[in-house]
Amino acid sequence: MFRICARTGGLRALHGAASRGFGTKATAPSRLRNVVWATSVAVLGGLGYVYVTDTRAGVHKYVATPLIRLLDPEDAHNLSIWCLKHGLGPVDRTDDADVLNIELWGKQMANPIGLAAGFDKNGEAIDGLFNLGFGAVEVGSITPHEQAGNPRPRLFRVDESRAVINRMGLNNDGAQVCGDRIKSRFWRMLAAQSRRQGETVASLAAGVNRSARADRLLGVNVSKSKASAPESYSDYVDGLNELGAYADYVVINVSCPNVKNIRAGADVAVLESTIAAVVRARNQMPDYRPPIVLKIGPDNDHDQRRLIAQLAVDYRVDGIIATNTTLSRPRDMVDPNEVGLQTGGLSGEPLRNMALETTRDMYRLTKGRIPIIGCGGISTAEDALQFAKAGASMVQIYSSMTYDGPGKVCEIKDGLVDLLKGRKWSDIVGEDAAKS
Repeated sequence: MFRICARTGGLRALHGAASRGFGTKATAPSRLRNVVWATSVAVLGGLGYVYVTDTRAGVHKYVATPLIRLLDPEDAHNLSIWCLKHGLGPVDRTDDADVLNIELWGKQMANPIGLAAGFDKNGEAIDGLFNLGFGAVEVGSITPHEQAGNPRPRLFRVDESRAVINRMGLNNDGAQVCGDRIKSRFWRMLAAQSRRQGETVASLAAGVNRSARADRLLGVNVSKSKASAPESYSDYVDGLNELGAYADYVVINVSCPNVKNIRAGADVAVLESTIAAVVRARNQMPDYRPPIVLKIGPDNDHDQRRLIAQLAVDYRVDGIIATNTTLSRPRDMVDPNEVGLQTGGLSGEPLRNMALETTRDMYRLTKGRIPIIGCGGISTAEDALQFAKAGASMVQIYSSMTYDGPGKVCEIKDGLVDLLKGRKWSDIVGEDAAKS
C-alpha cells in the first residue's frame, strides 16, 4: 500500500517536475520574440521619426502640404506658424556645401537662401524656420503699433499658376510686443550657449550674430502704421529704434501695395526723406548699428529705378530687396477661376520675370556696389541661379513653400550644388549683368 502510494506520489512529483521543465523551455522563445518585437518597433519608430522630421522627406511635399492646402489659406498659414513655433516642423540635418557659403555685410552665411518677410509677421517661429535650412530669416513687416489688418478673406491661392494674392494689410502685434519677443529669444539663446560653452553671456553677446546662430542672419522688416501721414517717415525710425539692436539687418518696407499711405515707393521726394532719416537714425545708435536694406516694388519703370539706385548709393544704403509683390496681373498667368480679380499683391511664379528684371537693373544701376537681394517667384534652383547671375547676392523665397512645403529650401540648396559644378555662389553673382 505504502509502495503504491509512494509510486503514485513519485509519479506526481515527476510529472510536476516535467511540467516545470517544459514550462521553462516554452518561455524562452516567447521572451525572445518579445525582445525582437520591441526592438523592431523601437528601430522602426526611430527611423520613422528621423524620416518624418527631415526636411528632405517626401511626406512633407506629397502628403502634409496637400492636406494643409485643403484649409482656408490664412488658416493653413496660421497652422504652419503654430507648428514651427512649437517645434513640430522638420529639420535640415545636413551641413551646407562650401560652395553655398557667402559673406554679407561682414557676416558669414551658410547659404544664400533666405525667407522673405510676410511669413512670420510677429517673430514667433524664428528657430523653427532656421531649422528648415534657411541662411537668413526675415520677420515682419512690423509697425510701431498693433494692427489687425484688412478684413478676411484676404489671402488667396492661384493654384494653376502657383501664385498667391494677399491684401493682409500689415497685420502684426506691433513693435513693442514683437521686439520683446525677439529680445527674449536672443538672450535665452545666449544663456543656453553660455551654459554649454562656459562663457559669460556678455562675452557671447559681443561677437554673436543677432540671429544667435554663427552662420545665419535675422532680418527685421519695418513699415508704417495705417494711421500715419503718407509723407511721414517717423514710423520707420521708431521701428529701427525699437528693433534694430536685435536684427542682423533692418528692412525699410517702402513698397507694400496693400497700404495706401506708403508713398515712399512711388514718390521720390518722400523716398529720399525716408532714407535720409532712417540712415541718420541708424548712424546715431550708440553701440550696434545694423545694415539698412530698402525693399522696392516690381512696378517701377527704368527711370524710377535709376533714381532709387542713385539715392541708395548717395545715402550709403546697405542693400536693396528686389522685389515686393505687384498689383499687376501678368498676361501669361493661368487663372481659370479668376482669382486674380481679387485686389491685393501678387506673388509666386508669375512675378518671377518682373523681379528678375528689377534685380538685374538695380545691380547694373548701382554698379554692383550695393548687395541686391532677389525676391519674387523663385521656386527652383534654376531660378535662384538666374537671380545670382543677374546680380543677387542672396535670394528669398516664400510663396513656393505654399505649394511644395517646408522642404523647398533644401530642394533649392541641393539643386544649386549640382548646378554650380564646383564653382562658388559668390563667384557667379552679377555674371550675366556684367556681360551685357
